[in-house]
Amino acid sequence: MAYFNEDFLAFFKELSKNNNKAWFDLNRKRYETSVKDPFKAFADEMIERLREIEPMLDVQAKDVIFRINRDIRFAKDKTPYKTHLGANIARGGRKGVNSPGYYYQFSFDKISLGAGAHHLNNDGIEKIRKEIADEEDKFIKLINDKKFIKSFGSIKGERNKRLPKEYKEIEQKIPYIANKEFFYMKKLDSSNILSDDLSDILMDYFNVAKDLNHFFRAALQEK
Repeated sequence: MAYFNEDFLAFFKELSKNNNKAWFDLNRKRYETSVKDPFKAFADEMIERLREIEPMLDVQAKDVIFRINRDIRFAKDKTPYKTHLGANIARGGRKGVNSPGYYYQFSFDKISLGAGAHHLNNDGIEKIRKEIADEEDKFIKLINDKKFIKSFGSIKGERNKRLPKEYKEIEQKIPYIANKEFFYMKKLDSSNILSDDLSDILMDYFNVAKDLNHFFRAALQEK
């Protein structure tokens, strides 16, 4: 079934040109009907579908959906609203630390989706680096998988310029060991948001991402 209609896309396109509280207040009911409510319903379905590959997921839609309000306290850009809506389905939801997750973001011009371990503390980074060092062949096989490369290309994420000595030799073979975050992303046309098969489209990518997510989950000692 299709969760979204054309007004979902229209709302964000108009918001991008009228990003102020007055306009949003005038369109608040429209936001709730065309954006917020269907996005929550879709998140409910995605959580259930992802439990097929992540049985230990313990979240609800309210835990995974990001607020549309921007945090402008320290930002130069004072526009109050995001021009997209996103969700991160992971243990701990959108605030999950050290938990590989599955992310999607819808706007009027594109879908951004991805997976991986994005919010890591220092302990989590060290555990993943140790796992890569201990399981070099397995990690290389995962990142060179044809389906992974076709779907996501490569692992993204900021890297440390300096590494502990024990990782220097491995870095020559596997530069990703210097990463501070390990995620993989894909962009799709926004027309897919209106599709009856939207959840299938996302799951096709998330099923490809799951093996690397499980590698990182094992490294972080999550059951």
